[in-house]
Amino acid sequence: MTAPLFNRMALIGVGLIGSSIARAARAQGLVRSIVATARSVETRARVAELGIADRVVDSNLAAVEGADLVILCIPVGQCGAVAEEIAPRLAPGAILSDVGSVKAAIVRDVGPHVPAGVHFVPAHPVAGTENSGPDAGFAELFINRWCILTPPEGTDPGATDKLATFWSALGANVETMTPEHHDLVLAITSHLPHLIAYTIVGTADELEQVTRSEVLKFSAGGFRDFTRIAASDPTMWRDVFLANKDAVLEMLGTFSEDLATLTRAIRRGDGDTLFELFTRTRAIRRGIVSIGQDSDTPDFGRPHDKLPPLPRPYMADGE
Repeated sequence: MTAPLFNRMALIGVGLIGSSIARAARAQGLVRSIVATARSVETRARVAELGIADRVVDSNLAAVEGADLVILCIPVGQCGAVAEEIAPRLAPGAILSDVGSVKAAIVRDVGPHVPAGVHFVPAHPVAGTENSGPDAGFAELFINRWCILTPPEGTDPGATDKLATFWSALGANVETMTPEHHDLVLAITSHLPHLIAYTIVGTADELEQVTRSEVLKFSAGGFRDFTRIAASDPTMWRDVFLANKDAVLEMLGTFSEDLATLTRAIRRGDGDTLFELFTRTRAIRRGIVSIGQDSDTPDFGRPHDKLPPLPRPYMADGE
C-alpha cells in the first residue's frame, strides 16, 4: 500500500474485533492515525497502555471528530443510540461502518441517523475467538476470513469499494449482500450454533446426577468445542439473538424438525438414517477445511509472518 486509505480512523469500542482492526490497520499502514474510545475507564486505560491507538479519548463525540472512517465495534443493541449521538460530529464524506453480526437491525437502527453526505456501509467480519477485551485482539485475526458488506440501497459504490479495499488489506475475503440475506445465512452458520452451544453447556450444568467437577474433568472434544463457543461475550450474543430473532427462529424451527427425525431414528434403531446424516455432515466439514476456512491450528497459532509487527507505543490524551 503506497499511501494510507484513510487519514483518521475512529474506533468506538475496542474489544477483540476493534483492537484487532487497530493492530492490523496500523501494521498495514492503512490509516494515518487511530483514535479510540470505550465505555469504561479501565478499558480506555488498557488501550492506551497497549499502544494500539494514537489517541484514546473519553467520549464518542471526541473520537469521531475529523475522522474519515468511523467503525462501531460495540454490541448491535447499542449502535442506534451511539449513531444518534455522534451524527452531528460526523465529517462530510466520512464512511460510517460497524462490525455487528446482524445487519438488518443495524440498517434499521443506524440508518435514520446518518447525515447527508456521510456514507453508511455496514460490515460483518466473520472472525473471532471466545476471548474479549483489548488484550484479546491480534493483527492476523482477519486473514483468510470473510468480511460481508451490506450497503443499503442507494449507497455510494465508491464508498463501498473503498471499505472493501480496507478489509481486503486486513487480510479478509470480501463479499457484498443484502442485510436480509446476510441475516438468514448467519442465522444457520453462526447464530444457531451459538444458541445450541449455550443450551448444551447449560444443560450439562443443570444435571443433578452429574457433578460440575465431572463435567469439567471428563469433557470430551465435542463438549470442549461447545464450551469454547459458549464462552463468547454474553452481552454481544444477547443482542444478536434479539436483533435477528426472526431468522434465528426460522432456522431453529428447521433444526427442531431435523432433530425430531434424528430422535425417531435413534428410537427405532434406524442405523441407515444415522449413517446417511453423518456421511453428509462429514462432507460439509471436509469442504470447510478444503476452502481454507478452518484447520487444526488454533486462531492464535495462525501465520504471523503475513503482517508486519505493530509499531508502538502510542499515547492516550494527557500522557
